[in-house]
Amino acid sequence: MKILSIDTSSKICSVAVLEDTTVIIEKNIDDMTTHSQKLMPMIDDILMELNMKLTDFDLFSCSVGPGSFTGVRIGVSTIKAFCDVTNVPTASVSSLEGLAYNTLSSNINNTTNIVCSLIDAKNDNVYCGIFKNENNEFIQLEDLCANSINEILNILSKYCLSTILFVGDGAVYHKNLILERFSNSIFVEDHLNKQTSVSIGIAGFNKYNKGVCGDSNFLSPLYLRKSQAERALDGEN
Repeated sequence: MKILSIDTSSKICSVAVLEDTTVIIEKNIDDMTTHSQKLMPMIDDILMELNMKLTDFDLFSCSVGPGSFTGVRIGVSTIKAFCDVTNVPTASVSSLEGLAYNTLSSNINNTTNIVCSLIDAKNDNVYCGIFKNENNEFIQLEDLCANSINEILNILSKYCLSTILFVGDGAVYHKNLILERFSNSIFVEDHLNKQTSVSIGIAGFNKYNKGVCGDSNFLSPLYLRKSQAERALDGEN
């Protein structure tokens, strides 16, 4: 099946086309322009390069966050419009689950099946997802959450008998603190800490095979916390 996958939840605007889990093309842009300026031209370029139309796809896979509030809204709105026009189903994938799928590309000799995805949320807070790798599919073990890094490490203490594999820019930022609490932790290679549409597409493929997909109503942004403006208004960090 052919999949159009996008991830606009971080500062990187990422678009990929996959045949099942095989990447046909991937484009990433990381610059100062907004996703609203980048996303549609990237998709148009890919469609032209592959001589494809939106109706040629069997699935749209979209990152719904958490991450950039504006970026997530742009990505979700775009895929919703595509679904409404084409009736192609869509898979909703959290950016934290997408990061977990990044670990499949790691060359690290990983003896664990516990993966913790961490996205930096500033002021020592992180977005967190904890997953179990079962035959290269990631099963969510805890509710996705936004909390202080210390609270997250307390949650992870129940998995302390396992070697935990960490991924994401939050894991990079808090690596020393993580190692203080869990000295046998392991971390993916640097390039795998970035969110990517390829992993969102692979996760979407697995969801489609399980029947976990739907029409445009299936998509909604996953924020996990208030926006910066809302937090400032409420006097929060």
